[in-house]
Amino acid sequence: MVKENYNLNKDLRYLELLSNSFPTIMKASTEIINLKAILNLPKGTEHFLADIHGEYEAFQHVLKNASGNIKRKVNELFGNTLREAEKRELCTLIYYPEQKLQLVKEEEPDINDWYHITIHHLVLVCRDVSSKYTRSKVRKNLPEDFSYIIQELLHERTDDKDKSDYVSAIIDTIISTGSADSFIIAICNVIQRLIIDQLHILGDIYDRGPGAHIVMDTLCNYHNWDIQWGNHDILWMGAAAGNKACICNVIRIALRYGNMATLEDGYGINLIPLATFAMETYKDDPCQEFMPKTTFGNDLSDKLRGLNAQMHKAISVIQFKLEGQLFDKHPSWKMQDRELLKAIDYTKGTCHIDGKDYQMRSCHFPTIDPSDPNKLTKEEEVVIDKLCHSFLISEKLHTHINALLVHGCMYRIINSNLLFHASIPLNADGSLKEVEIAPGRRYKGKELLHNIGMLIRTAFASDAKEKESNYARDFFLYLWCGPDSPLFDKSKMATFERYFIEDKETHNEKKGYYFQLRDNEAIVDGIMDFFGMKGKNRHVINGHVPVRAVKGESPVKANGKLMVIDGGFSRAYHKDTGIAGYTLIYHSRGFQLVQHEPFTNADEAIRKGTDIKGTTQIVEFNQRRLRVADTDKGDEIQAQINDLEKLLFAYRHGIITEKEQKKDK
Repeated sequence: MVKENYNLNKDLRYLELLSNSFPTIMKASTEIINLKAILNLPKGTEHFLADIHGEYEAFQHVLKNASGNIKRKVNELFGNTLREAEKRELCTLIYYPEQKLQLVKEEEPDINDWYHITIHHLVLVCRDVSSKYTRSKVRKNLPEDFSYIIQELLHERTDDKDKSDYVSAIIDTIISTGSADSFIIAICNVIQRLIIDQLHILGDIYDRGPGAHIVMDTLCNYHNWDIQWGNHDILWMGAAAGNKACICNVIRIALRYGNMATLEDGYGINLIPLATFAMETYKDDPCQEFMPKTTFGNDLSDKLRGLNAQMHKAISVIQFKLEGQLFDKHPSWKMQDRELLKAIDYTKGTCHIDGKDYQMRSCHFPTIDPSDPNKLTKEEEVVIDKLCHSFLISEKLHTHINALLVHGCMYRIINSNLLFHASIPLNADGSLKEVEIAPGRRYKGKELLHNIGMLIRTAFASDAKEKESNYARDFFLYLWCGPDSPLFDKSKMATFERYFIEDKETHNEKKGYYFQLRDNEAIVDGIMDFFGMKGKNRHVINGHVPVRAVKGESPVKANGKLMVIDGGFSRAYHKDTGIAGYTLIYHSRGFQLVQHEPFTNADEAIRKGTDIKGTTQIVEFNQRRLRVADTDKGDEIQAQINDLEKLLFAYRHGIITEKEQKKDK
């Protein structure tokens, strides 16, 4: 309790305000009791995912099964009392209730009996996953139509002789009134909602896969999530802000993977001006280097593949020109060496890179003036202006980008875990590297990420000065491909070289020192120290670089203090990684890292009960279950308790007078 000699004068105004919410000693005391009880509940489960890259089916499945957490709960609850096939069917029902119910009703001879058994099983699962929350929190997560019924079933047990008939009557009535399907769907959704308390996305929702817009729709309806922006998210944010070079990159990547669904179906981006221009300008060019590279592109007809390649080359050339213009405009970026259109000998068909001439695969550039390579033709200007307009007026795109701004940042520290997408720029000796993000503005470490986040928001701020807003919009390109960008942190982005230069030594993108040093425990400790993190059980968690498990690489580094969880969702990476990446679960017992195999599709999961096969690795195990008191939320609750105890002191010593309670009429 508050010491009697505590000086309340400086807090008096705040306590007066607090007394409006807790007007009596009894009200304040009751809240203290409630909050202290919450502190002793088990810590909520956190789910970490990264690098989704538009693979919405795999993403949604991992959300639904909570990286195997639901399957673990079902196995713990039913053990040997259910056959493996029955447990698998129950899990599939929880993941996909609407679709699975349709299949069951087609095949089940006694549907009422199935309803009765299944509802009992679902209630047991729901009771287990809700046990770590207060009744109030559970109630807030229940659907309105079935809230009372679910509460009764969760808190009444069939092994209580006085209540067994009562519970059976509830379930019988659910079935007899034709409400079983709706009830099952509702309780399955509650299980999915309660199994995970908080979802952390460590960047890169966009690009490569077919449904980034679907991923964003899912997140916008999710109960509790945050995101640490990745370089691909920043690229789309720049495109939405009107950065034309970012727009070109977004379209180029979609064409490279032969996958236009997010652009056209998701956001209604009109690509007809680009297609018309490309067909005319590159009609005699086979554009072989620009054929789509993945399974998405292989689904296209030969004619569409040819058009795709022409559009791909057209937007790439415009991109290289616009990037060169920005590199010239901002010499402080020190990226003028990446203006490779100026390095081409258009007569010899060679390109001068790093002091050496390389033969180009092709040198057909009908829109380039060798005397001014970065200048757009009038036709290219028309195309990019129309594309920019399409991005600026896409309502759904801007809704999703706003969600990224509301829920996102460059980094987050939560429960002694430092989350960011890619890197913290370092010097060769492991010290934090100062990076200039604008002329005269140099930062490192925590200040660097914070000020980049502020600069990003300036691009969308309606009250920002025009000069600041314009620079912020331009800076998205540096964040995408700048050598000292904490979202990229490589010597260069070798896009041009991969298209046009056969010699693969030019394709090498040297990683920054963070990637070279992040297995050094002392270096990781130094980073966490700089971010103000204290205690023994602290970690860095990031994604960005796929873990090549097929080559024996481990996602756990620096003696367990750093974890790389590039989800590897993108099919483009599976050949290199040998797996579909990692996700991370942090519950009251510790950290579980789940290594996933590639996901087939949702239809197969529903019909055959197949799940994403995952191998669980215990990264850190706590002998004592972590409680809410051990979390950041616990610190907040303890601060509330301290304030309420001060209020009690003020009431009991006449500093503040209790207020009369208004009686309901």
